[in-house]
Amino acid sequence: MKKSLVHLVAAALVASGWPAAAPAQVRLPALGDAVADDFPVSTERRLGEQIMREVRRDAAYLDDPLLLDYLQSLWAPLVAAARTRGDIGADIDAAFAWQVFLVSDRAVNAFALPGGHVGVHLGLIAMTAQRDELASVLAHELAHVTQRHIARRIASSQRMSVVGMTAILLGLIAASRAGSADAAQAAVVGGQAAMVQQQLNYSRDMEREADRIGWGVFIDAGYEPQGMAFMFERLAQASRLVDDNSFPYLRTHPLTVERIGEARSRLEAAAARRAPPPNVFEHPLMQARARVLMDTGVQALRRVQAQVAPADAGVPERLAVHYGQALASLRLNEPAAAERALADARALLRASPRLDAHDVRAARALDLLDAEVRVARGDAAGAVALLDRDGAPSRPVLLQRAHAALAAHRAGAPPATLRASVEALQTWVAERRDDAAAWSLLAQGAALLGQPLRAVRAEAEVQAALGDLPGAIDRLRAGQRLAREGGTADFIELSVIDARLRELQAELRTRQAEQQRGG
Repeated sequence: MKKSLVHLVAAALVASGWPAAAPAQVRLPALGDAVADDFPVSTERRLGEQIMREVRRDAAYLDDPLLLDYLQSLWAPLVAAARTRGDIGADIDAAFAWQVFLVSDRAVNAFALPGGHVGVHLGLIAMTAQRDELASVLAHELAHVTQRHIARRIASSQRMSVVGMTAILLGLIAASRAGSADAAQAAVVGGQAAMVQQQLNYSRDMEREADRIGWGVFIDAGYEPQGMAFMFERLAQASRLVDDNSFPYLRTHPLTVERIGEARSRLEAAAARRAPPPNVFEHPLMQARARVLMDTGVQALRRVQAQVAPADAGVPERLAVHYGQALASLRLNEPAAAERALADARALLRASPRLDAHDVRAARALDLLDAEVRVARGDAAGAVALLDRDGAPSRPVLLQRAHAALAAHRAGAPPATLRASVEALQTWVAERRDDAAAWSLLAQGAALLGQPLRAVRAEAEVQAALGDLPGAIDRLRAGQRLAREGGTADFIELSVIDARLRELQAELRTRQAEQQRGG
């Protein structure tokens, strides 16, 4: 099976032959000036941005608003706890992205990239049975970021330049797009032949440090220690199985007897003081969603559609089965079957006692799927009305409503419906310029409303958000030509285009200068 781009990039970063670091310390400044001098924060940030520009354009990168929103809801408390504990220093706090992203791959994996980016495979979400298990992996990866383990490895090798590392990464990107595993290996060997043959994993000291610091962040963020215990048990069991390439996480984060023993000691001490993890509904729904999205072939969708919960299954498990059936049916373009499964899921949730705020999020997940089903059945206006009932729209609601408003407009709904979505999107991207999906929907909506300059500018912002500055510049120039040829009176939008064009041209010159200096 072809490896995804993000897997190859992550493998290159942790496998490029950087020698093992010196014994790890809890705080980065205690390491001395080696990391700061040899691989400063600004360099790590730029490398991370460069990698993510390539990742976002790859087919393996998945922007599923609902799953991302869920992942972010687990990630944000961990980052906040790390700040409170002092694990995130002032030097990296403002410089790093502190972002999680999804990889459309069924393998059980998660990994940290330079500059505060953490990737999570759908297979990991599908494998975890509760939110605390997934959060424990995020906490571990966050510790790799806060302790700058990638930077330590780079700093420990005088032979490995940023330019050489970037050459390896770009070679892997080109090879992965060509679909050739042999080409990918050749790219690695061609970049730094002697280095890439060395150890693939983080050093043992780094793993122990990530365990220790990740554990503290995990507990301080309010997660239950049993979640980490269950995750270690799952990984330990998987490590005893025949390696079928389904658990790359175990190759980059090997479970040694020592690590497992230390983890169990911490867990036993904490378990006596904490209650069992709460039985909430949101994670089973997201687990089911990940299982559907990681394999959208017809046969796989039919299996999900035909799934039946065991007779002794609890409400969360039964709810997840119905949700998976509904989503699979929708992907098979069978909205009637999706509607029936969704009705069963709603009935279960209504009949269940409310446990905590996660049930509100679970209900919202059902509403979002309901809206998608209504659009598929030709009731886009009903989908808009359903989503308008949400008092505090999240990104998933905002984007789903935009999709529904576009469909409703094409079906003859009054322009006000679409106009409201376009204005909401404009407000959203004003503070989140890197949201390519929101810009794309804004471009479509503006075009339908007869706002060509606004649409072209939004199209340019899509390219900019994906890291394609030349493409963004071309679209902005097209907007200028459109204004000249059409004699548009939208001088405000034209002035925005002019200013943004100058900004992106300057950014492109800066990138090119950095590349020349690096070369």
